[in-house]
Amino acid sequence: MGFTKTHLFSEEINSWSNIFKALGHPGRLAIVQHLIQKNACMCNDIIDEIKLAQPTISRHLRVLKEAGIIKGSISGPHICYCIDPETMKKTEQFLQLQNKNIRTSECC
Repeated sequence: MGFTKTHLFSEEINSWSNIFKALGHPGRLAIVQHLIQKNACMCNDIIDEIKLAQPTISRHLRVLKEAGIIKGSISGPHICYCIDPETMKKTEQFLQLQNKNIRTSECC
């Protein structure tokens, strides 16, 4: 495995990279979409909806949580997940800012 040289980039860039890397898998995007639609969800509901194995869903949830995209709370044997609205708001603002900075002139 190669050395990524993340130390060459700002903490902000590395943080954005982690968020977009976490969103860069179709299974995780499906989970995020499901959580947005449901506004909160138990892990078993996610498994029923996404149709992936429980260990796979758990791994995807862990990646999303480590990136700060989702939050989870434990209630007895159940874990309830939801979207972290702050992260999603910051991500939306980041994308809007980048879109505004794209020049509309032909470059290629």
